[in-house]
Amino acid sequence: MKLGINLGYWGLGMDTDNLAVAKEADQLGYAVCWAAEAYGSDTVTVLSYVAAQTERIDVGSAIMQIPARQPTMTAMTAATLDTLSGGRFRLGLGVSGPQVSEGWYGVKFDKPLARTREYVEIVRKAMSRERVSYEGAHWTLPLPEGPGKSLKLTVHPKREHIPLYIAAIGPKNLEQTGEIADGALLIFPAAEHIEDTAISYLRTGREKAGKTMEGFDVCPTVPIAVGPKSGDKDVTTLADGFRPYTALYVGGMGSAKQNFYNQLAQRMGYEKEAAEIQAKYLSGDKDGAAAAVPHQLIDSTTLLGSVDRIADRMKAYAEAGVTTLTLSPAGFTLDERLASLRAGVEALERAGLA
Repeated sequence: MKLGINLGYWGLGMDTDNLAVAKEADQLGYAVCWAAEAYGSDTVTVLSYVAAQTERIDVGSAIMQIPARQPTMTAMTAATLDTLSGGRFRLGLGVSGPQVSEGWYGVKFDKPLARTREYVEIVRKAMSRERVSYEGAHWTLPLPEGPGKSLKLTVHPKREHIPLYIAAIGPKNLEQTGEIADGALLIFPAAEHIEDTAISYLRTGREKAGKTMEGFDVCPTVPIAVGPKSGDKDVTTLADGFRPYTALYVGGMGSAKQNFYNQLAQRMGYEKEAAEIQAKYLSGDKDGAAAAVPHQLIDSTTLLGSVDRIADRMKAYAEAGVTTLTLSPAGFTLDERLASLRAGVEALERAGLA
């Protein structure tokens, strides 16, 4: 199992720290550095900046939002980043959510699976430098009865095949991701539940495409917070620091009718708790929502405690089928975040997974 690092969003007051984290991860041998986008910093600019100041670590979009770009523009960007980084780019895609898609981009959030499938087909066709001609329900290239003509990408990517990932949560999206992608970007993964909540669906999709899980990258992101001990009191204190984060996703990331993270928590056995967190969050009681998050939900979806305890958790993820474990280091200072990065490498070694 390899390690990745997720920088999250840029422009939140930690820009200098984020670059330092990326450089340290590069020196420590982390496999990939991911950056996110929503409706603030864009991932392409961030990854270009990071790639220019690192040497070995891959840079990946987690995610480039499908409603933000035409598929051929995404192919152009991927090819350019792969060339400029010396073959270190990984393309992560996702449909975002209805609030961002419709509120920020003005793109209707309908038929996300069909849109994703068509988008991936066009991106792959363009990145392979075929002449792009496509007739689908959502995209038609070239437009009929006009001056447009079938074109092919003029940039040669560094590699013949740029790895393509999809951010997936729901069962149908996971199955399609297994079928059409090279890897899956997961969030809130519990090692004890990841087979039932994610990998089984990915495997079904792989089988549908006549493939196995061999070579497919199962890539969840987990926050990490290191403590000097692994006692219950210490772990509880660390877990409490993630209550607002968990409450935001389970309770507030989406609407009452459509929250993928809330549905995931329900599939993990927290039906009653997920409903309570969402009700409180959407009513404006964010503190109450955070207090309602079960400790076990946080502990099972993060890496908390001593290096030895984290090593045990890493073993569980590897045994469950995770191939790249992406860490999101917690901490109010740069030193704390760098310490988490180093502890991640030490834990991987102690787990016998390096």
